[in-house]
Amino acid sequence: MTQAPLDALTEKEKQTLRLIVRGHDAKSVAVTLGLSVHTINERLRDARRKLAVSSSREAARMLLAAEGTPENIGDRLFGEDSGAAATDGGPAPDDGVGTARRRFPVKIGAILMTLALGLLALTLLPAPPQAPPSAATTAPAAPAPDAARAFLELVDSGRWSDSYGRFGAAFRKLNSEAVWATVSQRVRPPLGAVVSRTLLGQETIPVPPAGVEMLKFRTRFAIGGEKVETVTLNQEGGDWKVVGVTIE
Repeated sequence: MTQAPLDALTEKEKQTLRLIVRGHDAKSVAVTLGLSVHTINERLRDARRKLAVSSSREAARMLLAAEGTPENIGDRLFGEDSGAAATDGGPAPDDGVGTARRRFPVKIGAILMTLALGLLALTLLPAPPQAPPSAATTAPAAPAPDAARAFLELVDSGRWSDSYGRFGAAFRKLNSEAVWATVSQRVRPPLGAVVSRTLLGQETIPVPPAGVEMLKFRTRFAIGGEKVETVTLNQEGGDWKVVGVTIE
């Protein structure tokens, strides 16, 4: 085919198609990019229309053929294993949601403006079965918004060690406290003090094993101006643990 239809794709549509080639479906692409599934499906529909194909995976393969090398697929995230090859699961349903043939960790890079604050990881492999906690001895977890605010306030204060302790086991396994502190020190202080922070919304993302909660805040910084902060949490050991954070 000619290059013209591919030139019509936006960078965001290409970014989404590259992840589809790697074996993601719309839900895991949404988690990876910190967006809603609705937004990802809109990107896929627009890409299919521009390329005149009925399958999102077919559109992704066309982009891959044009770009010529798998190493160009997807946006590299901090800590990502560039050598892992995903298997194309065949044509995706028309809404862009397909099931890949293999499971693998989906890593979330935190983004300042257009690129990342972070190396944050969300592992989608099923957790080992655990006995249910005793209702008599286990206190209910604080609401997710409170847990997200508490984490952000630690970051605001430059308490890198304490904020690192709020991450889940998957993140801590992949990223050391020293790495988190180095990245945070480079990205967060230049924004200045928090002037205001308002919860915009909370969305449940249905990923294995038990789903995650994605909370968005509109935050105004003294130097950096207004940003949208996204904190993604899951339940671990009866408490909310952070698996992703973005500042955009």
